[in-house]
Amino acid sequence: MKYLNSKSVAQFQQAGYLYPISIITEAEANRYRASLEAYEQTLGHPVQGPQRTKPHLLFKWVDDLMRNETILDCVEDLIGPDIFCWNSWFWIKEANTASYVSWHQDSQYWGLDTSKLVTAWLALSPASTSSGCMRVLPGSHLGDPMSHHDLYNDDNLLTRGQEIVDIDESKAISMPLRTGEMSLHNIRAAHASGPNITADRRIGLSFHYMPTQTSQLKTDWDCASLVRGEDRYGHFDVSPVPSCDFDPVTVAYHEKATSAMRELLFQGAKKIRPTV
Repeated sequence: MKYLNSKSVAQFQQAGYLYPISIITEAEANRYRASLEAYEQTLGHPVQGPQRTKPHLLFKWVDDLMRNETILDCVEDLIGPDIFCWNSWFWIKEANTASYVSWHQDSQYWGLDTSKLVTAWLALSPASTSSGCMRVLPGSHLGDPMSHHDLYNDDNLLTRGQEIVDIDESKAISMPLRTGEMSLHNIRAAHASGPNITADRRIGLSFHYMPTQTSQLKTDWDCASLVRGEDRYGHFDVSPVPSCDFDPVTVAYHEKATSAMRELLFQGAKKIRPTV
């Protein structure tokens, strides 16, 4: 093992989650946050829609974080040395707002034939109980898939408002993080988060790592970034690496990749809204 001890690996395998793990300093996280917010100033609004999805193709600093050695050492301890990052997402809740993430399992929507995908959720600002930190249902990754409903609630950060409606909240565990810390959870783990009732933004950045032998079952084309080891399978188009923020090559690729992601996430939806 490169970073995690045997107790931590066993905790992840049995419960489906692990936290907190210190990844970067608060000062480093604040610099990344400042880069994001400087860009948002030029937009005149927070990042939204496709800008939230696969930002590692837009921002060099997100691609650098995606390849952080400590994160990858943790992931390698859980899934092996050949690693794709399938996607990245910004998860931002503005101060004193009702935005939330409903209970759901990512495995129900992503079309990936692996139970080994690991999500690394990195806090670029405090993720406390009051600011809407992630909650997880221990052991839910080991059971049968749970029934979801597409509810499309306006404050839900999920694309379809997909929600498991019969969760036993008394069994849920909160995973608060300090700035610069991360949590890990399995693709099949049921998880959610509440609204941010604090005076500061809650800014999270998630990376979704999987073994390179993984296949996409729902679409003919999908992409991923090779972040460690080798790809011996060729199941995914290997994403280009940005040389700078808004590299024209990766910006064009981002448009193609997020369009494909939107089609994937809305497969089987009864009602489609143009957001990702």
